[in-house]
Amino acid sequence: MHYPTVAQIRAAEQATGLLANGVLMGRAAHGLASAIINALRDGGVYGRRVGLVVGSGDNGGDALYAGAILARRGAAVSAVLLAPERAHDGGLAALRGAGGRVVDAFGPLDVIVDGVVGIGGSGPLRPNAASVFDAVRAHCPSALVVAVDVPSGVDADTGVVNDSAVRADLTVTFGVPRRAHVLAAPQCGRVVVVDIGLGQDPGHDAELVSLSDEQVGAAWPVPGPFDDKYRQGVVGIVAGSATYPGAALLCTGAAVAATSGMTRYVGPAATAVVDRYPEVVAVSDVADAGKVQAWVVGPGLGTDDTALDRLRTVLAADVPVLVDADGITLLAAHRDLLAHRSAPTLLTPHAGEFARLTGEPLGADRVAAVTACAADLGATVLLKGRATLIAAGDGAVLVNEAGSSWAATAGSGDVLSGIIGALLATGLPANVAAAMGARAHSVAAHIAAGSPGAPIGASGLVAAISDAIRRLRAQAGAKS
Repeated sequence: MHYPTVAQIRAAEQATGLLANGVLMGRAAHGLASAIINALRDGGVYGRRVGLVVGSGDNGGDALYAGAILARRGAAVSAVLLAPERAHDGGLAALRGAGGRVVDAFGPLDVIVDGVVGIGGSGPLRPNAASVFDAVRAHCPSALVVAVDVPSGVDADTGVVNDSAVRADLTVTFGVPRRAHVLAAPQCGRVVVVDIGLGQDPGHDAELVSLSDEQVGAAWPVPGPFDDKYRQGVVGIVAGSATYPGAALLCTGAAVAATSGMTRYVGPAATAVVDRYPEVVAVSDVADAGKVQAWVVGPGLGTDDTALDRLRTVLAADVPVLVDADGITLLAAHRDLLAHRSAPTLLTPHAGEFARLTGEPLGADRVAAVTACAADLGATVLLKGRATLIAAGDGAVLVNEAGSSWAATAGSGDVLSGIIGALLATGLPANVAAAMGARAHSVAAHIAAGSPGAPIGASGLVAAISDAIRRLRAQAGAKS
């Protein structure tokens, strides 16, 4: 899936030559009305009370024309015009011609449609718009909230959710998804993309891209007929300390579950690791670890001189290295350790660690920030979050929207590092390994939480990795 910028979408719309004659708006309105009707399928649209909150641009025009269609289907449609003198003339005439009404305030509603600003808006909802939505939330809490294009108050390019902003149950967009739909997914609710015949697909040039479950499943490394444990990748894990022994178990266990190669462990938790995972080769010193195809260093490592020495030794190796957690804290103070690396380096910070790496807060535009950080460090950077971003500094930014927050639990990052490290050892490019690992991590969290869902710990994530991989491979139609 590709997520273009607003400028790219505008250019694609202009290229159709259908903006001036209203064809694109007509198609958008029909798609919006159909999506609302489908959402109300059980009870039908006839007799339903639909409210339109209408701004001054084309977004408001889409809502007005869609309201006219719903009115002709028997819905009781009313509209609050936030800027009456600038409301879309054609849409307003269509609504009134179909029996819709313009009102100062809504009565009881079944559906409220956000047609305030769409992708052209910036900043929070204006006070007059916010008061309308506040009143509906207070008096009609069960009303279905439908946003046109993106919820108003959400930046279409950065996904920033301003205070205040509409929180939608359903977002209906046109042609292609917007960046906000993946960067601010919880605010958008379910997203329906309506084909309006853009012709020129702006998604092909988009710099924000997500891998599908089918792609991840098809690319997941599994043993071939002539593979042995070494051909499938040997990953080394440098993790854990007297303070955080659990990080060693979580990271190592995840690596064992992720691929069929071999896992080596280095650190003070060697005995505990082997007791839990007897297939792991465990030693206490990096020099005794033997040959690996990739290293993971940092989870629960500590930040003392011994930890720094281990980080320095690992980064001196000419193999891919993933640096996480305490390793990132150390690296932020010793960025020179990256200066002479030629093999791929992957950093996996959360927002706080990202700020330590860059020396400044993350900021609103996460895509721009992670891209700049990757370019500055000459590394691939995975910025953790519900929408995890992966930048290699020289191309597209990969994104994984987890679909839930079940993985927001202590030790979850250690599990993610183990999965990705095992994939790195198979020879996958760092950004692809990171995106695939993030996707499997998300699917494992869903499986571990179950349905309807219950809180999980990181150990539950490790236990669900194999099932997550099977599910992804099944999505790809993979055979044994």
